[in-house]
Amino acid sequence: MATITKQGELTGRSTYIDGEGPLGGPRIQREALTTGGKTYAQVDEDILYHTEHFPTKLWWLAFAISATVAGVFVTSAALLFTTGMGTQGINSPVGWGVDIINFVFWIGIGHAGTLISAILYLFRQTWRTAIARSAEAMTIFAVATAGTFPLIHVGRVWFAYWLIPIPNGRGPLWVNFNSPLAWDVFAISTYGTISIVFWYVGLVPDLAIVRDRAKNKWRKLIYGILSLGWRGSNRHWRHYESTYLMLAGLSTPLVFSVHTIVSFDFATSILPGWHATIFPPYFVIGAIFSGFGMVLTLSIILRKVFHLEDYITVNHIESMTKIVMLTGMLVGFAYSTEFFMAWYSGSEFEGFAFMNRAFGPYWWSYAIMFSCNAFIPQLFWFKKIRRNLYVVFVISLFVNLGMWFERYVIIVTSLHRDFLPGSWGMYTMKPIDWAITLGSFGWFMSMFLLFARALPTISNFEVKMALPPDEGAGKVYKGGGHHAD
Repeated sequence: MATITKQGELTGRSTYIDGEGPLGGPRIQREALTTGGKTYAQVDEDILYHTEHFPTKLWWLAFAISATVAGVFVTSAALLFTTGMGTQGINSPVGWGVDIINFVFWIGIGHAGTLISAILYLFRQTWRTAIARSAEAMTIFAVATAGTFPLIHVGRVWFAYWLIPIPNGRGPLWVNFNSPLAWDVFAISTYGTISIVFWYVGLVPDLAIVRDRAKNKWRKLIYGILSLGWRGSNRHWRHYESTYLMLAGLSTPLVFSVHTIVSFDFATSILPGWHATIFPPYFVIGAIFSGFGMVLTLSIILRKVFHLEDYITVNHIESMTKIVMLTGMLVGFAYSTEFFMAWYSGSEFEGFAFMNRAFGPYWWSYAIMFSCNAFIPQLFWFKKIRRNLYVVFVISLFVNLGMWFERYVIIVTSLHRDFLPGSWGMYTMKPIDWAITLGSFGWFMSMFLLFARALPTISNFEVKMALPPDEGAGKVYKGGGHHAD
């Protein structure tokens, strides 16, 4: 491993010294956020390449598959609307089926984007720069996907506007403001709006770069309109930084409030397995956990497909795996706490609900949930695993699978056996349920691929601001980013 000989010089592991200590020695050793000794011009070329050139065959293949699967989603929803809810597997004891499972799952996926961009920005965690933009986009598309499932679940989607508290001619029929389902409408719409504004404001300086580099008049016109007349003056930057800081401050409590309100859909009931005060923090931690799992999946794909290895580095991936490992431990602790509280409460119904989860007819779903969420992420204790992208990618898929089954377990196992054995029943997903579930992933990925085609997936100007000192970058990285361990 290379050593550091003077201030500002890079080491062989993409680190550099920031300043000097009080005795003249090195003060802080920081990880370089980019590799390859990039100049400002090279950053523009690398990050904007996919927006300025015709899509590759790999992109077209991925988009064709995603669009086809999204078509299955749209077709299944249309079939459901025209034939009725009887085509789904929901029944008398399990009135909440796959629609609410997917709704809670996708809302959870939408949390990590705001966490990475807002909270890490407020705490000045500079490693967020390479992944924040795509994570913000993931938030918007995940929330958009989640919003379709309550519409599907109500069955008569043409009456969905009844959820909005507007003056109407329906007499005394108004929204029930005591219902957490109505709170969801306000929480999710607010979260989606703030997330879109936060994402768009962060895009403005990069849109101006695309505008200035555009050679086609239509591209210049479109990106010129989108960049809102940005010129990069001192006044523009002052207004931008104050606005971005304000939006980050607004977005941060939304990370905690939105999934807390989603948890109230369950926690405010009297049903065993749901009626628990642990649900709000439990759902928030689970949402952050699942969101980072999806960010890991998308980041590894992005760096490979768009050749962004110098910007989304192994250090970025390793930082995210540490958060996944921590939140996985917290999720496993929440699972154990539920069993303890069921025993401590002395309630036969509560104790039975959790024993039924682990050892009842749906034991297999609980086993998948617990192993994928509590056990498998603990492999990240080993540094070799954290820095092996193939293993990280597989583990991220297990995290996504486990968090989907968490929602399945919460909803199905609590509903299918209620207080009275006479009302017990089983829930089985029908083909249209599977089609809608798998189709939602195609719906999400189609939107994400279109975003990756048209807009910078990495914050261009933030990467430039985080480049290592020039005097070190030029001495170590002369071979296109290859460095010695």
